[in-house]
Amino acid sequence: MSRRCELTGKAVLTGHKVSHSNHKTKRTFRPNLLQVSLISEALGRSVRLKVSANALRSVEHRGGLDAFLAKASELELSQNARELKRKIAKAAAGEAQAVAS
Repeated sequence: MSRRCELTGKAVLTGHKVSHSNHKTKRTFRPNLLQVSLISEALGRSVRLKVSANALRSVEHRGGLDAFLAKASELELSQNARELKRKIAKAAAGEAQAVAS
């Protein structure tokens, strides 16, 4: 499994570790990934995703998983998150239709 956030697309970066004598050696900068269960109100169930700590803060700030996915672009989402976004949009559209009639 790749070291990539499913919601923001953050991945491993490479760079140099620089010593006091300015000697440069290769190193990797890994994202702080967490395996979390987020609750989707539209679907009425929890969903397990591999997200960065930064993305988790963004989800809370935007008001939950459903609101985050509604605003997120499809390009940075993983395949699993894209399918989830479509299911949530479909459930929300069906819910709005039920309220209207």
